[in-house]
This record gives sequence, structure tokens and C-alpha cells, in this order.
Amino acid sequence: MVLEVAEIKITPGQEEAFKDAYRGAREFVLASPGLRSMRMTQGVETPTRFVLLIEWDSVEAHEQGFRETDRFPKWREAIGPYFSQPPLVEHFDDLD
Repeated sequence: MVLEVAEIKITPGQEEAFKDAYRGAREFVLASPGLRSMRMTQGVETPTRFVLLIEWDSVEAHEQGFRETDRFPKWREAIGPYFSQPPLVEHFDDLD
């Protein structure tokens, strides 16, 4: 299992619109094979900062099962207009 962590910074004043867009578009990610869980969080001190946490079976499940499909451009089309800069996306392994 790998954890995808995406730090997403939203244009100030667009937080509610972004949350609505995310709720409508998350189905594109949830339909991916190899997805274990998906969670979006919003900063308390910095409400324009969101962190998306997705557990995948593997990096390949993320890359091939989602990013290389027709669902990825639909996902980005829905949420991308609210980004103030490109998201920082990285994968992490558990130490346990």
C-alpha cells in the first residue's frame, strides 16, 4: 500500500466552490481499481490549503488505474480552475 499526498492551494475566496467541485468529481477517482480510501482535508489556520490523502494498492495503481485513464482529465477539469498553483503530489510508504 502507498499513500498519495496532494497539497492543494486554492485561490482565496474559492474555497466553497472548490469543495463543491471536489464532492461532484470525487466519483472519477473512486471508480479506480486499486483505490483503498480517499479523504480530503482543509486547513484550519489556512483555509485555502487542502490536503488530499488517497491510499492505493501501489504507485502503479494510481498512475495506470487513474492518471492514465479518461477519468483523470475530467477530475482536473472539475477541480483545477480553483488551484492557485499546481498541486504538490507525492507517494509515501508506511514505516510499520
